[in-house]
Parts: sequence; structure tokens; C-alpha cells
Amino acid sequence: MGTRASRVGIFGGTFDPIHTAHLEVAEVVRSTLGIDRMLMVVANRPWQKVEERPVTPAKDRFAMVQAAVAGWPGLEPSRIEIDRGGPSYTIDTVRQLKLDHPGIDLTVVVGSDVVATLTTWKDASILSAEVTLAVVGRPGVPPVDPPPGWRAINVPAAQYDVSSTDLRRRLEQGDPVDSLVPEAVIRCIEQRGLYATER
Repeated sequence: MGTRASRVGIFGGTFDPIHTAHLEVAEVVRSTLGIDRMLMVVANRPWQKVEERPVTPAKDRFAMVQAAVAGWPGLEPSRIEIDRGGPSYTIDTVRQLKLDHPGIDLTVVVGSDVVATLTTWKDASILSAEVTLAVVGRPGVPPVDPPPGWRAINVPAAQYDVSSTDLRRRLEQGDPVDSLVPEAVIRCIEQRGLYATER
């Protein structure tokens, strides 16, 4: 009887900033699905967001993720997309991981609010054959079936109504974000002078 393939999770995000809900969801998916390594993949240039707003530099977002996962043994910060450069596409990350680790079993974590947009992802038909989706519910978003061809597992997770947009606003205004953002991340934000506005 052969050994099973290593199961690796990809939890990609802008993480601007990373918050407690990201960590809780990543850990629930990891433990529920028996994933060996959950990579918290920091987007270099998130193609969906670069046109919408200024994005904090990748090196600072990676530093926040590093600080955040220090207390979570199953979660690993990953700069695979930063090191590759350019816009960040999941298919490129999947191809690189499969090249570097032949035979791995990849699971991509997505929120249920993202499922309807999967057909717009780069090389979606190829990606759907390469990965399993772990679909996590979001507050106020009803469950959605993925497009045909995708393998998906619904993972029930606590409904954390936290958004990075709201956290950036709070941080810019000097409002507290305790319990919403890990202490280590708050220290990182302060040390690097992130989200501060001239007041």
C-alpha cells in the first residue's frame, strides 16, 4: 500500500491586512480536510484589486502574514507569488507547486462569494482539473454550486463578519482593531507605519 499524496492547501489573498477571520477559516479548513500544509499565499499584484484602490506593498503584506501565522503551527506564509512577480493568478501558483512537488494534492480555499466568478479566472478549465475547492461560507451569502467541472467540498466555518476594507478604515482613523487583528500584526503595522494617515 503506497503512502498518500501530500495534501497542500492554498489560501490566497491580498491580506491588506490579514485578520483573525483569515486565520480561523484557514485552520478550520486545514483540520476538517486533513491538509498537511496550509499555505497563506500573499498575492503580488492582485489582478482583481489593483485597479480599484492602492494596495499596500507586497513586502509589508507578507511581513504581516509572517507575524500572524507565528502562533499557528499548521499555517505557513508563502511568498511564491511575490517571488514570481507580475500579476498573481492561481493557475500559475498551482503549476509551480506541482512542478516543485510532483504528486501533491492541491486544495484551493475560496469564499462562497467567489464561486460565481470562477469562470473569469485565468485558465479556469485547466485549473478546475488540477485542484479541489474548499468552499467556505461568508456572512449573508447563500451556498452556491461551483460551475460544471469543478470538484468542491463545502466547509462549514464560523461566520466572521470582518473585512479588510473596514479594518483599513479603522486603522487610518486610529480606531482600535484589537481581537480583529492578531497582536503580532498590530505590532508589525505600527513598526512599519502602515495605514497611518496625516492627522
